[in-house]
Amino acid sequence: MTQTLTLRRPDDMHLHLRDGAMLAAVLPETARHFARAIIMPNLVPPVVTGAQAAAYRDRILAALPDGMSFEPLMTLYLTEATDPADVAAAHASGLVKAVKLYPAGATTNSQSGVRDFDKVRGVLEKMAEIGLPLCVHGEVTDPSVDIFDREAVFIDRVLDPVRRATPGLRVVMEHITTKDGVDYARAQGTDLGATITTHHLIINRSHILAGGIKPHYYCLPVAKRELHRLALREAATSGEARFFLGTDSAPHPDHLKEHACGCAGCFTATNTMSLLAHVFEEEGALQRLEVFASLNGAAFYQLPPNEGTLTLVKGDAVDFPAKIESGAGPVTVFDPGFPVHWKVQD
Repeated sequence: MTQTLTLRRPDDMHLHLRDGAMLAAVLPETARHFARAIIMPNLVPPVVTGAQAAAYRDRILAALPDGMSFEPLMTLYLTEATDPADVAAAHASGLVKAVKLYPAGATTNSQSGVRDFDKVRGVLEKMAEIGLPLCVHGEVTDPSVDIFDREAVFIDRVLDPVRRATPGLRVVMEHITTKDGVDYARAQGTDLGATITTHHLIINRSHILAGGIKPHYYCLPVAKRELHRLALREAATSGEARFFLGTDSAPHPDHLKEHACGCAGCFTATNTMSLLAHVFEEEGALQRLEVFASLNGAAFYQLPPNEGTLTLVKGDAVDFPAKIESGAGPVTVFDPGFPVHWKVQD
């Protein structure tokens, strides 16, 4: 029996589009299904100023195929030299919707990130004053901390002290991967939200390592134990306003993933909505998929819900493309490892 599910067009509240040839290849994969996305600023060089964000937005819109509707929601990359006045002006213009904090060295293109949090206190205080959210890559980079513990340690050492020192600062804990992250988010007020990726609802660390290393499952923050994956699924399907979709879809050409020191990132833009319908159905929560993917994120960013709709149909197993071709090389689409029967209706 055919099943259908119609929801408001979703938003992706954490997306990597890159630039140049890669941007042109992957943008249609997101714009096909998503009305808006929070665009990550970790280009080389990073998007630090309002002028750079405006130029990047223009490049994104220029790459959008005719007939597609998509709004990039721009962010600035927080550095120790970021100017609070420039941040405030970019926000006041309507251009910038958030500022992204990368601890220096935490992930792809994070070398320009923050090492000394005292040096960004002025920016954080200005952001609290104007209500501009801080999007946080929540991992410490201390080499003495095990990679599987870096999110939990970040909450204790960095996130909680920063929030206590900056009352009123609105924060998004991006791509949480642990029960610790879920529990912390639940203990906070409405000034804190948390995004959850598609792939962290599907894979745990054994999927990356058991039976051979799977480079296309390697991401940062790295997938954790099964108990954490289950906590993320419970949170995502709960309907709670603090949890919303941020895919962290991160394209890398295959030759940089299948490498002696492979890049971190899973490319999920192509099949996220089908995968989410599968997960939410497994959890008996299909009726809450719209809340997670279309409503909670918009509400946190103080945006109206999208007017358009997206319909998913359940039928035969969907044959997703294995790769997206780009001028930078082929990009492998995330493979969940099981048949998926939900398809976005054309």
